Amino acid sequence: MTAQDFTPDEMMAIAASRALSNTDVCFVGIGPPSAACNIARLTHAPDITLIYESGTIGTAPDVLPLSIGDGELCDTALTTVSVTEMFRYWLQGGKITVGFLGAAQIDRFANINTTVVGDYDNPKVRLPGGGGAPEISSSSQETYITMKQSKRGFVEKLDFFTSFGHGEGGDHRTRMGITTKGPTLLITDLAIWKPDPVTKELTVVSLHPGTTKERVQQTVSWAVRFSDDLQETPVPTEEELSVLRALKARTAAAHAGNRVPTA
Repeated sequence: MTAQDFTPDEMMAIAASRALSNTDVCFVGIGPPSAACNIARLTHAPDITLIYESGTIGTAPDVLPLSIGDGELCDTALTTVSVTEMFRYWLQGGKITVGFLGAAQIDRFANINTTVVGDYDNPKVRLPGGGGAPEISSSSQETYITMKQSKRGFVEKLDFFTSFGHGEGGDHRTRMGITTKGPTLLITDLAIWKPDPVTKELTVVSLHPGTTKERVQQTVSWAVRFSDDLQETPVPTEEELSVLRALKARTAAAHAGNRVPTA
């Protein structure tokens, strides 16, 4: 299989799905994180526990939800609890192994903006807001982030500080009294990033097939750090691509009012 056989978006979703394990209890964000988590569930991690912010536990959607309030989530969940129980008992109780988030803006220390682009009182774009992301980023045992790379998204300074990643870097989380690991992985359409063990600055550890260092730098507003042991991300398997494309096809059909039966 060659790099021409899949799109950057497909590579991003599949690379993100591989980071999840069968034993994870994952708090799932809507959008790309939801796609990655469900690919994992439908391939190598059938026993993963997916939890959405609306209180659905162990959900197994046949199509990707439009929002956390999508009936597909409650219909396929093992149980649904109140939002209060979800956050106080499950999330703040330390039971979530991975919080999987998306972002509109991210900085070099994996802090996230999902609130506004531009001035808060007169923004260029009003975004969906933090929702549960600030709590997810603080209380999950660790956090994964997935988003497309662009200079508009990978910024020197966030327009709004929604969710705490590694703050100013180094031991800032510890100094803030946050005991969880924080962001440990960023998966984009071009590369895989991990925070430096000491400085916590995001560092590229793997380039997706066909991607160059120059291309990565062109989409980031700061000077990118690359690992001394830079790898190439393995290409998607036929199974991974087939599962992803079938999921996307079912989702598109369902949202158009024509549900496609599961193969």
